[in-house]
Amino acid sequence: MGGLVVYNRNMLDEPVEYLRGIGDKTAETLKKYGIRTVRDFFYNLPRDYENYETPTSINNIRPGKVVVRGKIDSISTRRARRCNLSVTEGVIRDDTGAIKTIWFNQSYRAKQFSPEKEYFFTGNYEFKNGRYSLISPSCTEVTDVDPRTGISPIYVSHGKLKSHDFKRLMNKSRDKFDLIPDLLPTVATGVRKKALYYVHFPDSVKSAENGREYLAYEELFELILASKLNRSENEKLKSTPIPFQKEKIQEFVAKLPFRLTNAQRLAAWEIFQDLEKPVPMNRLLQGDVGAGKTMVAAMSAYEVASYGKQVAVLAPTAILATQHYEGLKQILEPLGVKMALLTGATKKKTELKTRVANGEIDLVIGTHALLTDDTVFQDLTLVVIDEQHRFGVEQRQKLMLKSPDGLAPHLLAMTATPIPRSLQLTVFGDLDVSILNELPKGRQPINTSILTEIETREKLYPKMRETLKNGNQIYWVCKAIDEDPRTETTSVKTRASKLKQEFSSSRVEFLHGRMKPAEKDEIMERFSQGEIQILVSTTVIEVGVDVPNATMMIIENAESYGLAQLHQLRGRVGRGTVASSCFLLTSGDTRPSRRLREIEKSTDGFYLAEVDLKLRGPGEIYGALQHGAMDLRIASLTDTKLIHRAQHDVEVFLKNPENMVKYKELMSGITKYQQITTLN
Repeated sequence: MGGLVVYNRNMLDEPVEYLRGIGDKTAETLKKYGIRTVRDFFYNLPRDYENYETPTSINNIRPGKVVVRGKIDSISTRRARRCNLSVTEGVIRDDTGAIKTIWFNQSYRAKQFSPEKEYFFTGNYEFKNGRYSLISPSCTEVTDVDPRTGISPIYVSHGKLKSHDFKRLMNKSRDKFDLIPDLLPTVATGVRKKALYYVHFPDSVKSAENGREYLAYEELFELILASKLNRSENEKLKSTPIPFQKEKIQEFVAKLPFRLTNAQRLAAWEIFQDLEKPVPMNRLLQGDVGAGKTMVAAMSAYEVASYGKQVAVLAPTAILATQHYEGLKQILEPLGVKMALLTGATKKKTELKTRVANGEIDLVIGTHALLTDDTVFQDLTLVVIDEQHRFGVEQRQKLMLKSPDGLAPHLLAMTATPIPRSLQLTVFGDLDVSILNELPKGRQPINTSILTEIETREKLYPKMRETLKNGNQIYWVCKAIDEDPRTETTSVKTRASKLKQEFSSSRVEFLHGRMKPAEKDEIMERFSQGEIQILVSTTVIEVGVDVPNATMMIIENAESYGLAQLHQLRGRVGRGTVASSCFLLTSGDTRPSRRLREIEKSTDGFYLAEVDLKLRGPGEIYGALQHGAMDLRIASLTDTKLIHRAQHDVEVFLKNPENMVKYKELMSGITKYQQITTLN
């Protein structure tokens, strides 16, 4: 097993200005996008590669993605009339003919090209605004492409720094790659620097793939190592053990107006066993929409409160906190649990916080108001975080520090986004996970259908009128808040205006994320009270209050969402006594994607999460689970072979305590992953 390269100072830790060609202005731009060190710069990996070996001649061009080699002239920029948008147009010529090209909001293109130079243009050749054009193509000067390979990396633009700027700066830094030390124990030295070099300067498609695979392995190794270290750190903490209150729990269950599912019973038993231990519970309760997570949390809270200890339930919005409070109050207060609601709108906060500090309140349900420094608990022993991904690591830890000195509270985090098994094993390591994969009896089915936007008036509007006539309500989800002439996406505001005209006898309102929290809560409250019949919204309603009377969900531009998010949105309906429906609207007349066909035929969130992971990768799912992206640059959590290899190597690594000291860069670098994967 090879060791690290010996060096006095890790060149990767140097500020980005250390590299040739990066002055103060360029460094300032890079730092705005998180590229502060040489490491950040070298790990700013290409998002893709273009192969320029066989460009298409203009006389043979066909609609679709194309690569054209030619010169450009007649280029100019104008402002669009409808909004503040720049449109840059030009003509690309080769020996066989000429085509139009157009860029939106890329006015720098007008000064980018020299008439005598040749460029490769890559983009979609399509019919738009009455003519065929090459739409917003990427551009690479022919002399910048290695003629031996024809392969050129494509980088994400950061402000004024475009892909060609990164290629130029990276090329000036070629000699620095030899100074890159290895990060992990490897069979041969220099593996990391070779991988990074060939990712940026591939001499073949295979060399780029090999480099990316090794860097993916390193990422998985770091992620899994961080997860396992979190587990071992958690086991060193002490917490108040809560003995199982058998009679109390039996009394609780007997008073419920429904039967618990087997999945709820199992999850509750797993939690009760954790609470009996002197180390803090660190459990994630995941369940499909409507699977009954709140009731399992209520049983857990009663178990702790009936033992004389305090519980805090943290919810992301005031309206959701209020819903939890009103629902749990009916069940827990008759059993003697003293409850309180603490949100920004709570009156007599000081008096309430004094009662909490004195231990007079057993269960506090609230929002960020629970996190303030003047919110003090006498004996906080259990923390329940609903939709835990809505809170950052620091926010969660702030609540966890409110327990008695020297002790850590037990933690139960809940999410309605089912997590694929491979994501559980990798991201959360050995974290305890309880799964609710059954729906309670009486949960209404949701019939899902795919419609094109062209069919809206003929097929959808009549169904909407029938729904409204029956006294039920409708959600309509849009992708954008404002209009964008570059796309055909209809904004929330425009859709609401059109629906007001179409359904003039119904109350139509819109909701989006840029509204103030009080405005959003007020609109959701009016919708839940039945004052609004059609609510047009962005995905802010993905996690929200129960509105049993809402029986129809319409999702516009459905093909632009992942399965996990579509399933979450669909779960807003079907919560009452009436069968519900969900309509997925697609733009254009193309055939529905596999994603949409899958959600049309299945209501199983766990199955859909696995499909989504295969089709879209971890970003869509993980982004819905945790504040802050996982930021895996290359690794795919569907690569089970690489995951198993990394898991095995982490186990070997941990068997030698000296590794914690020897591999300093590795141990300092995994901190970010520890913050992401930990729940407390």
